[in-house]
Amino acid sequence: MDTGSLLKQVRKIEIKTRGLSQNIFAGQYHSAFKGRGMAFSEVREYQFGDDVRDIDWNVTARFHRPYVKVFEEERELTVMLLVDVSGSLDFGTTRQTKRDMVTEIAATIAFSAIQNNDKIGVIFFSDQIEKYIPPKKGRKHILYIIREMLNFEPQSKRTNVAMATAFLTQVMKRRCTSFVISDFYDRKDFTKEMEIANRKHDVIAIQVYDPRAKFLPDVGLIKVCDAETGHEMVVDTSSAKLRRAHTRYWMEREDALRHVFSKSQVDWTSIATNEDFTKSLIGLFKQRS
Repeated sequence: MDTGSLLKQVRKIEIKTRGLSQNIFAGQYHSAFKGRGMAFSEVREYQFGDDVRDIDWNVTARFHRPYVKVFEEERELTVMLLVDVSGSLDFGTTRQTKRDMVTEIAATIAFSAIQNNDKIGVIFFSDQIEKYIPPKKGRKHILYIIREMLNFEPQSKRTNVAMATAFLTQVMKRRCTSFVISDFYDRKDFTKEMEIANRKHDVIAIQVYDPRAKFLPDVGLIKVCDAETGHEMVVDTSSAKLRRAHTRYWMEREDALRHVFSKSQVDWTSIATNEDFTKSLIGLFKQRS
């Protein structure tokens, strides 16, 4: 993508996703993702019923009457986006590819984060760590992230979610809120790594899929190609048996994914590329608040 087209695309995504984060997600994001704990705010005079453990003895001695420390929730978070950049994300049969939707979702979360004065960082992954952008604050940093998402060329086309979540556990020393945004086309089991990551951090999974992965249309003979392995084959979509088998495979795969997230206690949502992702994100945020 040339520089002019890239900047135009970045601006288009910024306008759309910043508007969404300001108008729709402002309150939802704030209540759904809590801070790390309680931070000291001020002191005030002791009142009946206050916890004696909160008494500030230095201030009490100075004024000769009891004062207590007042704490408030520490709101600042570090948010990490684990963005799948494998080959399967380039697929799309509706108005946009899975990669387009992943970029918009990630940008919306990023703008929601900076509105809340949170840091945001990104891990781009395939079956290797393609790029790590350490968390920072500010619009300039987010625009850099969006540019990378639009223009990034991964070294590999395959997927390894276990490796990505293990890297998160290793690289982030303090607790953070992490969004894994992927189609989760991964042939390996990643339950253990997801479980470990979610014990240390707050992990949320967002699955993006194309509707044709669920229901195959009757359009006769078509050539299909596995974007991650390059394997090609011709299938006859006029066969009702084949279409039923395709849907059954999808349902089994979704059940397996549901089991992984349930076992690792990770909140998740699933979004088709022909759907309005805002509804799914609002539902996810409400579920957590």
